[in-house]
Amino acid sequence: MSTAERPVASPCVSICALDEQDICTGCQRTAAEITRWGRMDNTERRQVLRLCHERAVAAGLVFAQPRAAN
Repeated sequence: MSTAERPVASPCVSICALDEQDICTGCQRTAAEITRWGRMDNTERRQVLRLCHERAVAAGLVFAQPRAAN
């Protein structure tokens, strides 16, 4: 029996305001990413989430933790 993968949840935090670069100040998605979210597959959604995190780090909204050495 195969179970379908659940959709990756939206990062929306209900603070919907676009900045000068058309990036949402709440979730860090671009206007285009927000518009396309419902039609993206999970792989695309995960990539957008990575980009959102990178944007948040670059904006100083979150701090990146160094990865542990192997």
